[in-house]
Amino acid sequence: MPLALLALAVGAFGIGTTEFVIMGLLPEVADDLNVSIPTAGHLVSAYALGVVIGAPLLAAVTARLSRRTVLIGLMALFVAGNVLSAFAANYDYLLAARFLSGLPHGAFFGVGAVVATTMVAPERKARSVSLMFLGLTVANVVGVPAATLMGQHLGWRATFLGVSVIGVAAIASLAFLIPRDHAHAPAVGLRRELAALRSLPVWLALGTTVAGFGALFSAYSYITPMLTDAAGFAEGSVTLLLALFGVGATAGNLVGGRLADHSLRGTLFGGLTSLAVVLALFPLLMTTEWTAALAVILLGMAAFVTGSPLQLMVMEKASAGPSLASSANQAAFNLANAGGAWIGGLALAAGFGATSPAVAGAVLAVLGLGVAATAATVDRRRAVPGRERVVATHVPEQAPALRP
Repeated sequence: MPLALLALAVGAFGIGTTEFVIMGLLPEVADDLNVSIPTAGHLVSAYALGVVIGAPLLAAVTARLSRRTVLIGLMALFVAGNVLSAFAANYDYLLAARFLSGLPHGAFFGVGAVVATTMVAPERKARSVSLMFLGLTVANVVGVPAATLMGQHLGWRATFLGVSVIGVAAIASLAFLIPRDHAHAPAVGLRRELAALRSLPVWLALGTTVAGFGALFSAYSYITPMLTDAAGFAEGSVTLLLALFGVGATAGNLVGGRLADHSLRGTLFGGLTSLAVVLALFPLLMTTEWTAALAVILLGMAAFVTGSPLQLMVMEKASAGPSLASSANQAAFNLANAGGAWIGGLALAAGFGATSPAVAGAVLAVLGLGVAATAATVDRRRAVPGRERVVATHVPEQAPALRP
C-alpha cells in the first residue's frame, strides 16, 4: 500500500477526533459559556448539519479542481473551523464554528476515498479505503479519550487547538505524500458527477448506508444507559467500554476492507447479517458485565465491516463521476446517525426497556439487507455476462507513479 494513504489517515484521525470529542466536553463548554447542557448539545447537531450540507455541496463546487488540491483545501477549512472554535467568544460563535468544522468532513472522506482507490491496483481498492477509514476508528480509541482528558485538565479550548495541530500535520502530509496533479486522475467535472448521481443503483447503495448505519446508531446513541441500567456498570467505566467499541470498529474496518476485495457484495451481506444478529442478542448480552463488554466490541466489528464495502459500492455505481456520490455517502452516514438515534429514542420512550434501541437497530439492519438485496437484483438485470463481482463500468484508473 502506498505511503500516501497515511496522509489520508492522518486527516481522518483529526476529523474523527473533533467530531466525537465534543460529546465528552459538553459539561465544561456549558459551564464556561453559561448555557445548559441540552443547549450545548446543539453543538453536536451543528457539526452533523455541516457534514450533511457540506459533503455534496463542496464536492460539487470543487468538481473541476484537482483532487489533491481539494483535499488540502478541505483540511485548511477544517483547521480554520477548529481554530475559530477555540477562540469563540460566546455560544453563538462556537455554534457557527462547529458548523464550519463539519463542512469539509464528508467531502474529505468522499474525495479521499476516490484518491485512495486510484493509487492502488484494482484488487486492493477496498483495502485502500479501509486504511483511510483507519484514522477515523483509531480516533475513537486514542484521539477522543486523549483530547477529552486535555479538555478536562487544560480547558475545552485547548482541545480544539490540539485538533488544529493535527489538521496542520494532515495538510503537510497531503502536500508531501499525495502525488501532484499530473500524477493522478483529474476530476471529471460537475456535469458528469451529477449525471452519475442520478443512477438508481447509486441511490440503492446510499439507502443501504442509511439503513445499515442507522442500525448502529439506534443502539450506540443509547449505549451508556444500556451499560449502566441493564448491565450494571458504573458510569466511570463507560469511557473504557467506548474505547473497546473503537477497538472492535478498527478490527472490523480492516477485516471488511480485506474481505471486500475478494467479494464486495458478500462482505456487505455478511456484515449486515452479523450486525442484525448482534443487535438482536443485545437484551441477552446486556445481562452480565463481561457479556456486555463483548457486545460492545462485537457491535463495533459488525458495523464497521460494512464501512469500506459501502463506500466502494457507491463509488463503483457512480464510476463515471465518483467524487460527488462518494461524498454523498458521507452525508448518508450522518443521516443514519440522526435517524438511528431518533428511532432508538422512540423505542426507549415507548417503555420497551433499556435495550429496546438495539432491537430497533436489528430491524433497521434487516431493512438494510432488504435494500442491499434489491440492489443486487437490479445489478443482475443490468450485469455484463461473465462478471461475478460488482465492478466499475469504465476502464479503471491506473495506479500512478508515487512521486510527491
